[in-house]
This record gives sequence, C-alpha cells and structure tokens, in this order.
Amino acid sequence: MGNEFRVCDECKMINIKTLVPRLKEIDPDAEIETGCQSYCGIGFKKHFAVVNGRYLTGVTEDQLIEKVRKHLKK
Repeated sequence: MGNEFRVCDECKMINIKTLVPRLKEIDPDAEIETGCQSYCGIGFKKHFAVVNGRYLTGVTEDQLIEKVRKHLKK
C-alpha cells in the first residue's frame, strides 16, 4: 500500500496549483484526494495536508513539504 495525500481545495491558506504538483514530485505513485477535509479552522491560518491519515501543518508551504517528507511510508 502506497502513500495517500488528502488536501483541501477550499481553505484559504492552501494553493492547490502549487501544493499538488509538489506532492506528486515527492511520490508520483501516491493517491491524492482533493476536497474539504473538515479542518477549516487550521486551514484558515496554516498550510495543511493529511498524509497517510495524519494531519500535518506548516506556517509555509515549504515547511509543510518538509514535514510531509518525514511522514512518508518507505
């Protein structure tokens, strides 16, 4: 079973046009689901993604990507 990324396409802090390509670059075979993740309070203030069922946040998209890399399945 591979990695799974879930990202919100409605939250203010998330730019789908930049985040999804970066996630695909990290793991081209991962399943990426976009849509509301019911994490609106955080999504208004920080970048976030759900990686393999775990919510990860970052003040910047770069910080989020670094956290994503640390939580990937090998």
